[in-house]
Amino acid sequence: MTGPPDPSSPEDAQVVAQSLEEPELFARLYDRYAPDIHRYVARRLGVGAADDITAETFLIAFRIRSRYDTARPSARPWLYGIAGNLVGKHRRAEVRALRALARTGHDPVAETWSERADDRVTAQAAQAPLAGALAALSVGDRHVLLLVAWADLTYTEVGEALGIPVGTVRSRLNRARRKVRSALGADPAFTLDATEVF
Repeated sequence: MTGPPDPSSPEDAQVVAQSLEEPELFARLYDRYAPDIHRYVARRLGVGAADDITAETFLIAFRIRSRYDTARPSARPWLYGIAGNLVGKHRRAEVRALRALARTGHDPVAETWSERADDRVTAQAAQAPLAGALAALSVGDRHVLLLVAWADLTYTEVGEALGIPVGTVRSRLNRARRKVRSALGADPAFTLDATEVF
């Protein structure tokens, strides 16, 4: 995940503003955030879709950069919001994949995450039921839960990314967690948090 910005680097808002005159500067945002956006989308839709959506995210961001609110120093939530909208267009594919995982216990997306193999050993038992629980969530609830769990966005950043108040983020996250826990039942193997499983 991307850590705090390098103090010697200009804030994202400054980069966006300067890129209006010098378009090549926008590449700095790509360098800072593309790996994280790619990882997040890959977890949701697979590597093939992540390549396309990451590229499209930055292409859209570049095209609409003149509308960026420079009062917001970090472009991270803005970029995740764009990526989230693009993921939403692939929502049916995501739900189908989650339902297939719930049915079969086989996760073709996770096969590409070999670097996390040791973390996945414990999580294997909870994968299929968790996938079913995620598939059953509303789009808004699932999106909030996964932006917090997989993208490490703060509640404020999720609100910015989705264009919703922080209170709505909190209520959606609470509802999503409650539904996932309920769907997983009382079995301790299934009480893992989504961040641990994926």
